[in-house]
Amino acid sequence: MKNIGIDLGTANVLIYIKGEGIVLNEPSVVAIEKDSKRPLAFGIDAYNMLGKTPGKYEAIKPMKDGVIADFDITLMMLNYFINKVKGFGMFKKPKIIICCPTDTTEVEKNALREAAERLGAKRVYLEEEPKVAAIGAGLDISKPEGNMIVDIGGGTTDIAVLSLGDIVISKSLKVAGNSFDNDIKDFVKDKHKLLIGERTANDIKHEIGTVIKPDKKKSMKIKGRDLVSGLPKSLTIDSNEIYQALSNDIKKIIDATKWVLENTPPELAADIYKNGIMITGGGALLDGIDKVFSNELAVSSNVAENPLISVVSGTGILLDNLRLLDK
Repeated sequence: MKNIGIDLGTANVLIYIKGEGIVLNEPSVVAIEKDSKRPLAFGIDAYNMLGKTPGKYEAIKPMKDGVIADFDITLMMLNYFINKVKGFGMFKKPKIIICCPTDTTEVEKNALREAAERLGAKRVYLEEEPKVAAIGAGLDISKPEGNMIVDIGGGTTDIAVLSLGDIVISKSLKVAGNSFDNDIKDFVKDKHKLLIGERTANDIKHEIGTVIKPDKKKSMKIKGRDLVSGLPKSLTIDSNEIYQALSNDIKKIIDATKWVLENTPPELAADIYKNGIMITGGGALLDGIDKVFSNELAVSSNVAENPLISVVSGTGILLDNLRLLDK
């Protein structure tokens, strides 16, 4: 039996199959026909349609803030991805691990379970993202010792202190990669009177995104629609501007992390001061993110070796230890 681990993220879906590793990593986007809800494309093909579809078609993200916003379309997306990685029938009622944010409600958890069960799962395990991300990032959370993780995903940032294999204290906030994209769009609109799309904002974030005042500015040429003339226009934007655009949301994440530290039992807090903070998720790739955490919190901070795949890698480790989850 080939069991499956799924990181059902707001930005990307990643699938791990026991014995094969990570077999899929695609955007959580579906293109549909508006009236009939008939799917046209999934994943990267649908992502390439964002902001470019004619009126009767729509490219949407069925996951919002880390949870299912559109159940039927999420089910179609999962079904497509599972079939893409060799067909679900070959798995013969697999056990599936699905990761979710720490503040996921019981209603949302039931929706996730139902989605997996409809796909033929024998048993569904729902595990909290920061716990699985910590395991995937190489932290040994089984000991009576405090470890801290900040997982900056697409829809949520999950912050947690872990000890003895479980979460001691945590906080989840809906400030993450999608918020950063919106910050960049708003900044460009307000300062340059240029309207840009979601994909362009995401490209800017990846190319010149930084959360520290850059010593040497990077620049990037972007295109959009001039709000004054209504005509297409191009301009050059630099990394210092992106630093300004992201500063408020980064402060929110720092403040939330500070709150978790302030409410952590003192013995575990001492461990964190010794062990440092691990940062994972797509947001960990922002230039200077570890320096900001270290400077603002006076605790050493490090970015995981492969922050984008920490969660799904953690599901792979858990798939080898399902007896612990069964207990």
